[in-house]
Amino acid sequence: MFTGIIEEIATVQSLDFVGSHYRLTVAASTVLENLRMGDSIATNGVCLTVARFDAAGFAADVMPETLRRTNLGSLRKGDKVNLERALAVGDRLGGHIVSGHIDGTGTIVAKHAEGDAVVVGIAAEADILGLIVAKGSIAIDGISLTVVAVEPSHFTVSLVGHTQHHATLAYKRVGDRVNLENDILAKYVRKFVGTDTPAHSLLDLL
Repeated sequence: MFTGIIEEIATVQSLDFVGSHYRLTVAASTVLENLRMGDSIATNGVCLTVARFDAAGFAADVMPETLRRTNLGSLRKGDKVNLERALAVGDRLGGHIVSGHIDGTGTIVAKHAEGDAVVVGIAAEADILGLIVAKGSIAIDGISLTVVAVEPSHFTVSLVGHTQHHATLAYKRVGDRVNLENDILAKYVRKFVGTDTPAHSLLDLL
């Protein structure tokens, strides 16, 4: 479990095919503190299990399903990724509850300055948009963000100064793909009211 508060922007070293899966290697420093084999690290919001690490970084295996649902498959050497270690019992929950299980991807369709903030518009599939509410929470590439508005084809978030400097979203451009994880509470509401309930109608229940 994670909070969506990014601890480190790190650099991809490689994404190599090894046997039946891919192995992602990342150069990192902050997340290595007290790291153990098998620990979980959210990488662009994707919960990955540490398969190897040393003083320079860590490696994690990436399964085909993960590549299908996320933007990890497009990573190249030198790309930047957001990292967050799993939540420790007793820590402050500064963002919101994030599982690290990506629901799908979205595409940045707009980006502009608004005072000191940067407003980003992201297009997504209807199934994902239906679980997003204005002033609710969403994780974008693992970043816990508050939703500004929800439109029929996209939603917007606003990046404060700290987020602009401590996460990768501020550096991405229109057309870039991002990982999206809906608020876990909204997903459970959909499950409890029935799988045949259209996502957009859930807004009437919140």
